[in-house]
Amino acid sequence: MTDIETALEDLRERGLYRRMRMISGPQGPRVLLDGKPVLLLCSNNYLGLADHPRVREAAAEASMRYGAGAGASRLVSGTMRIHRRLEERLAEFKGCERALLFGSGYLANLGVIQALARPGEVVFSDALNHASIVDGCRLAGAECFVYQHADLEHLAWGLEQAEGRGSLIVTDGVFSMDGDIAPLEGIVELAREHDVRVMVDDAHGTGTHGPEGRGSVAAAGMEDEVDVLVGTLSKSLGSYGAYVCCERRIAKYLVNTARTLIFSTALPPPAVAAGMAALELLREEPRRVDKLQRNSAVLREALAERGLPAPPGITPIVPLVIGDAETAMAATERALGRGVFAQAIRPPTVPAGTSRLRLTVMASHTKAELREAAATIAAAVPAKARKAAARYALNTRPAADPGRVFDHLADAA
Repeated sequence: MTDIETALEDLRERGLYRRMRMISGPQGPRVLLDGKPVLLLCSNNYLGLADHPRVREAAAEASMRYGAGAGASRLVSGTMRIHRRLEERLAEFKGCERALLFGSGYLANLGVIQALARPGEVVFSDALNHASIVDGCRLAGAECFVYQHADLEHLAWGLEQAEGRGSLIVTDGVFSMDGDIAPLEGIVELAREHDVRVMVDDAHGTGTHGPEGRGSVAAAGMEDEVDVLVGTLSKSLGSYGAYVCCERRIAKYLVNTARTLIFSTALPPPAVAAGMAALELLREEPRRVDKLQRNSAVLREALAERGLPAPPGITPIVPLVIGDAETAMAATERALGRGVFAQAIRPPTVPAGTSRLRLTVMASHTKAELREAAATIAAAVPAKARKAAARYALNTRPAADPGRVFDHLADAA
């Protein structure tokens, strides 16, 4: 065997081998997966806007008017009027001075963290932050303190240990694998006390909760207290790309220092137009957010009735943590055989021993579909795994290792 073949075989033996599945047609509550009709329960298309007629039409019209691509990076000739228009509307929606479009949420997090956390400084990162934040910390050159998930006492201790070298606290607003919400009020209070900036990745918060669907920062009343807010066009807004909201001074600094902005081609005009149309729909129809939250409650209740309690919450991310990777994958395949696509999530995306079915609700699901899905999933999860899910739902997840303090290569992806 070659080294690549050996590595692939090792992944298969540990239940961590991955492959791509093929969906035909647009994203929606029901799709054709590898030619078979299934109920989709693992998409981030939370508001069901990816296939909305107005969003599609906006993308098509922008393609005809502006072309398929931007042709260059933002700082050369890639900034077009449509980019600036969406930035202005996002800034207004989020209540900030400026918004900057990036190629993706991953690129936004890498670029911002590298720009704001420099060698000799310390960045403080939640143990369950998204991989893009982890990689941003790795590439920044600053030291990294990984604090236990949502643990303000551990964060406070780390800030004290940094002895004034702290530069940035970075956290997900809504955690993508657990669906819980960061304690933003406490984080901001600690940041003020220790004179560090706060960065929140609210990719899964925008469009899912908060006043008018403005996300976790708005829900916490922290819009004037968070220094940098990252969001995406690719989840509730159904398109592709990302944005960074901040004050004008920080925006100017990022334009000059964020390498993922400087050295990436600007977003294609059709994606920008689609995101703008979706944002308009969100503002015109905030009831979509209410419907999404009602649907989330329906799924949680239906699962609990079937003996599969999920952690409490209001977000559309409903994790069923069932333990090892093999069991999680087997549950996915059994559910798929019964017409429900609920993808298993395994390490390194989640910590070892917490492989799960990450269920995601859409506003476009019907209550009947969600109850059907709960029954199917309950039948697909074995009794032992149900007990594991119940323990996790009671918040008995393992704590992060307190010995992990300052580390250039934090691996909490």
